[in-house]
Amino acid sequence: MPLRFLGTTSEDGDCPTLYEVESTGDILVQGERVTDPAQLAALRDVKESETFVTVPRELLTRFARRAEARAMVPFADVSGLFADFAHTAWRLETRRGYATDRRGAKWERWKAGADITAEPPNAWRENVRSQVAAGKRFERVRLVDEPLTEGQEFLLATAPGNIAAGEDIRTLTRSQAKRLRLPEDDFWLFDSRTLVRFVFDEHDTTLGVVVSEDPAEVATACQARDAAWHHAVPTADCTRRVRSACEQH
Repeated sequence: MPLRFLGTTSEDGDCPTLYEVESTGDILVQGERVTDPAQLAALRDVKESETFVTVPRELLTRFARRAEARAMVPFADVSGLFADFAHTAWRLETRRGYATDRRGAKWERWKAGADITAEPPNAWRENVRSQVAAGKRFERVRLVDEPLTEGQEFLLATAPGNIAAGEDIRTLTRSQAKRLRLPEDDFWLFDSRTLVRFVFDEHDTTLGVVVSEDPAEVATACQARDAAWHHAVPTADCTRRVRSACEQH
């Protein structure tokens, strides 16, 4: 059963760590096995198949759910948030590619060598312009691999149009994200209050989203946002590095 990394309070890859079993919503705990004879003797109704680990209370209070997991809903159910948010719409993009990109006509034009940096306005960019003009912020951090995947190269090519519309798009290497212990989730965070987490299949197709206002989950997303935003670089810097690497080869 696939596991979703929730978080850890440890450094340098040490335990303990919490995960969620995505199919059930149960919590899986990774930690040091309990070996103290006195503690083991005090446990009740121990089965032969069971083992025991200890975790800091802080780990549970920071990352464990305080409410039952919500059901996945279609992305269309949350589309209104992109106009109705009050202050900030922030995105963490963690995938190496997106099926919706590969299925679009713009992908085919890009693959054929067309310049897609100045595509005509669309509904997304028009909404961004309108919200930014009202004083709101659209921001996102994209994780990139070294070298970039094809899907990431496509997003780098499309970024100028979105940036011109008012988005602040920055990039962060995947290796940096791992050092920062960022979640593997791909999500939107609205007004530091509403978390919208994408659910994908193995082919990068969006199956739906899970919406949460659980304080622990939102706080974790806010911490990830702050760390990612601090270390990310403007998209233009990433573009220059990619061009420089291509010229060297």
